[in-house]
Amino acid sequence: MAKKRKACRECHHINDPDAQTCNLCGSSSLTEDWAGYVIITHPEQSEVATEMNVSEPGGYALKVR
Repeated sequence: MAKKRKACRECHHINDPDAQTCNLCGSSSLTEDWAGYVIITHPEQSEVATEMNVSEPGGYALKVR
């Protein structure tokens, strides 16, 4: 079974399963306990990105526990 990717508790960015820190914000608070996945390609034009306070393109978890 494949390892689940990790979501950052700080910025919700999705990281590789073996990551120790978030590739986006550098936080070490990562978890496999997340739900929902959104890909934001143009954050400056996205209402979802605005709501989530996302300024960089990438994959994000909608709910992080």
